[in-house]
Amino acid sequence: MATTTEQQNPSRSALRGLLPSILLNAAVPLGLYWLVKQYITPSEIVALSVASVFPILYSIYDFVRHRSFDLIAIFTLLGIIVSLIGVLLGGNPKILLIRESFFTFMLGLACFVSLLLPRPLMFYVGRQFMAGKDPVKLAEFNARWHVPYGRFVHRLITVVWGVAYVGEFVVRVILVYTLPTAVVLAISPIILGGITIAAIVWTFAYARHAEKRGQEMRRQREAMEATHVQGS
Repeated sequence: MATTTEQQNPSRSALRGLLPSILLNAAVPLGLYWLVKQYITPSEIVALSVASVFPILYSIYDFVRHRSFDLIAIFTLLGIIVSLIGVLLGGNPKILLIRESFFTFMLGLACFVSLLLPRPLMFYVGRQFMAGKDPVKLAEFNARWHVPYGRFVHRLITVVWGVAYVGEFVVRVILVYTLPTAVVLAISPIILGGITIAAIVWTFAYARHAEKRGQEMRRQREAMEATHVQGS
């Protein structure tokens, strides 16, 4: 029964999978940051660097156990690479706080740029997620691109993800330059996770709506073709 429910509500399953990562990436780095600042050194850069250790370990653990990374872990891990480079170069603490959003910003930008290409980015993401390596499902998924409405759906989903991640970057920059460091550390993963979850939920809901609309359009087209054949 649980499996059937998850199949019928994939967005709920995605939400359940992201929540632990959001909570861990908010609470543990904040705790490490506070401990370092309180008992070891007042250095902002050192405290932020230590706070970044947990996402690395969490990402390694998740990969060893599941042979995959969740979205939040991927974003945090790639952001850490930027932060470490920043530390080596004497980076500004505010830049370190924005580090995770550099990747999401680039992903959002890639969504917009891909609209100029033959197929947008989210077409390939959706195909990997929905069809995997199944040749039948791949053929069905690819066939939808040849329908104008199908192209519209994939482009709209790509635009929404682009707006979501570029918007997350803008929000984080505003927070970093207006709120204390501890507050930013606590709420940044929640904002990133919340935006990701909202985008996932909307994508599944819109995909279901688009599927029903596509089926209705096919029935109308078949009815018109049948009427045309009878008339001739």
